Amino acid sequence: MSEEASFEPKNDLETELLKAQQGEIAGEAFLQTLLQSQVFMPVRDKHQIANFQSSDQAVPLTLENEDGHSVLVLFSSPERGQGFLQDYPEYAGGLLVEFTWVLERLGSGVGISLNPELPVGVELDPEMVGQILAALKG
Repeated sequence: MSEEASFEPKNDLETELLKAQQGEIAGEAFLQTLLQSQVFMPVRDKHQIANFQSSDQAVPLTLENEDGHSVLVLFSSPERGQGFLQDYPEYAGGLLVEFTWVLERLGSGVGISLNPELPVGVELDPEMVGQILAALKG
């Protein structure tokens, strides 16, 4: 059994992501679902109190990919991030936010990794993120 086949979707976003990866729906259909979904954004906050973000100084988890681009790390649900975030204990908190809210605040030249290191996830390079944002504003 493949890792994808053993992935049990926990919300509509995960169901559509799995369908997209298996070729059951087009990428555009998945993007429409993503644009209407909430995602979990791990954040570091200098004033952390029991996983509650107490200030507007929260810093999202951003890594650098092999091409040298910044990549914002997001998850389809808080539970999906637990294993990955063990390597980043300073990101013990997080925000459940609309994906469009993330896009509106994302700087140019930044990619997105949804569910990194999980069998069901997606990488959006900075150009794709820019195109999605332009389409939203258009």
